[in-house]
Amino acid sequence: MTAYASAHDETIFCVDELVEALGNDERAVRKVVHIVRDCISTGIEPLNQAGDAVQQARFMEARRIVHRLRDTVSELGAKRFVAACMGLELALAEGKVLQIPLLFTAVENELRLVMEHAGAWLDQHAGRASAR
Repeated sequence: MTAYASAHDETIFCVDELVEALGNDERAVRKVVHIVRDCISTGIEPLNQAGDAVQQARFMEARRIVHRLRDTVSELGAKRFVAACMGLELALAEGKVLQIPLLFTAVENELRLVMEHAGAWLDQHAGRASAR
């Protein structure tokens, strides 16, 4: 179990397997710090773009944006975020207009949690003085 998250929180953010896969040493942690920074560097901007596409009834474009975001953030062990994205992607693909706002909000909430936990992990492993 990690020092930055409880077992419950590991579904929000957990890069332990990634660190292990990269060698489970200081070099691996430095690589993961870089990966985490890259993954969260865009913030929620991709969701804003997907939201704009939804408002313009371009559901398949919104689905592609959410899918790319899911693919990127999934590296961080963000299982809850991935599940929320899959639900939204399905609703977008099927044009389930009434479900989209609630699912979109769930994805945004989960992304904010991932970013919060990723930031805390970065603080612990790269120090607050390091640029995010």
